[in-house]
Amino acid sequence: MYAKLETRTFLALLVGVSLAFVFLMKPFFGPIFWAVAIALIFHPVQQMLVCKLGERPNVNALITLCICMFIVVIPVLVLITSLVAEGVAIYQQIQSGELRPGEYIDRVNQSFPAIQAFLAQFDINFGELRDRIVNAFVGGSQFLAKQAFGLGQNTFQFFLGLALMVYLAFFLLRDGKALVELMIRALPLGDERERLLFAKFAEVTRATVKGNLLIAIIQGALGGLIFWVLGISGALLWGVVMAIVSLLPAVGAALVWVPAAIYLAAVGDVIEAVVLTLFGVVVIGLADNLLRPVLVGRDTKLPDYIVLLSTLGGIVMFGINGFVMGPLVAALFMAFWGIFIREFSEEAHASQGTAAVGESEQGRDASPDVE
Repeated sequence: MYAKLETRTFLALLVGVSLAFVFLMKPFFGPIFWAVAIALIFHPVQQMLVCKLGERPNVNALITLCICMFIVVIPVLVLITSLVAEGVAIYQQIQSGELRPGEYIDRVNQSFPAIQAFLAQFDINFGELRDRIVNAFVGGSQFLAKQAFGLGQNTFQFFLGLALMVYLAFFLLRDGKALVELMIRALPLGDERERLLFAKFAEVTRATVKGNLLIAIIQGALGGLIFWVLGISGALLWGVVMAIVSLLPAVGAALVWVPAAIYLAAVGDVIEAVVLTLFGVVVIGLADNLLRPVLVGRDTKLPDYIVLLSTLGGIVMFGINGFVMGPLVAALFMAFWGIFIREFSEEAHASQGTAAVGESEQGRDASPDVE
C-alpha cells in the first residue's frame, strides 16, 4: 500500500511539475515551435554535412543554421518589412481619400448589374455586402498599420523571440536525435508507437512548412508578378495576400485574382482581364496540382476538407502559427486513431475469432458420434 501511495504521489507531482513547465514556456511557444520546425526541415542538410565533414556536431549545426538564416529567415524578414510598409501606405491613401474601395465595387456593379440580381436570388443585399467588403479592406490595412506601430514599440521583444528561435534551433540541430531517444525512453506509450508518432510529427511538419508554405510562396510570387506586369497597384501586398489564402484549399489565390479580373473587365481593360484569368487558371492554379505531389508527397496529404477545417481552427486557436499547428494536430489525431484501429481492433477481432473457434471445438467434442 505504501509503495503504491509513493508511486501515485510521484506521478501526480510529475504531472503537476510538467504542466507548470508548459505554462512557464507558454510565452515562448512561437520561437520554440519554429525552432523545432527548422531543425526538422534542415535535418537532411545537416546529415549531408555529416557525410562530408564527419561527426563534428557544433560545426555542422552552425553551418546548417547559417544556411537557414540566409535562405529563409532573412528573406522572410525583408518580405514582412516590405509588406507592412506597403500596407501602411495603402491605409494612408484610404485615410486621405486617394484610394476609395467602395467606388471600385460600385463600378463593378454598374458594369455587371447581373451580379446584384444574382445575389438577390439568395436574399443577399448588395449594399450590405459592399459595406462589409469595404470594412474588411479598411480593417486589413489598419491592422497592418497597427502591426507596424506595434513592431516599432516591441522591437526588443521581436528580436528577443528571433534570437531565442535561432539559439534553440542550434541545439536542436546538434542534439535533436539524442533528445528524441530520451523522450522515447521516458514516454510510457511503447517504443514502436512512439517512434511512429515522432516520425508522423516530423513528416507532417516538413510537409506543411516545406511543402504547403513553399507552394503558397510560389503562388503568391506568381500572383504578385502578374499584378505588377498588368500595372495593378499594391502588387507586393496582393502577392502576400494570395500566398496566405493559398494555404486554404478550395479557395486559394483565386479569392484575390478573380475579383481583380472582374474589376479589370468592369473598367474596360478586357485584354488585361483575360490575361489575368488565363494566368490565374493555367499558371497559378496548376502550380498547386503539379508541385504538391513533388514537395509534399501523396502519402502525407490530408483530405482537403480536413486541411481547410484544421487550418482555420488552428489559426483561431494558435494565431499565425496555426496554419502549421492545425494540420499537425489533425495528422496526429489521425495517427493515434490509426494505431488504435490497427492494434486494438485487430486484437479484439483476433480474440473473438479465437473464442469462436474454441466454442465450435467444444461443441464438436460434446456432440455424440454418429455411426
